[in-house]
Amino acid sequence: MALTVATKQALINDYQIHGTDTDSAPVQVAMLSERINQLS
Repeated sequence: MALTVATKQALINDYQIHGTDTDSAPVQVAMLSERINQLS
């Protein structure tokens, strides 16, 4: 099951470094961690 758009947006909002940040390391780690949690 993939991350929903709402989940991705929430993670981006929580971990972004600046207002237009969508691809920094903290955002990517948060998305991967959420995906791993869904698999477990």
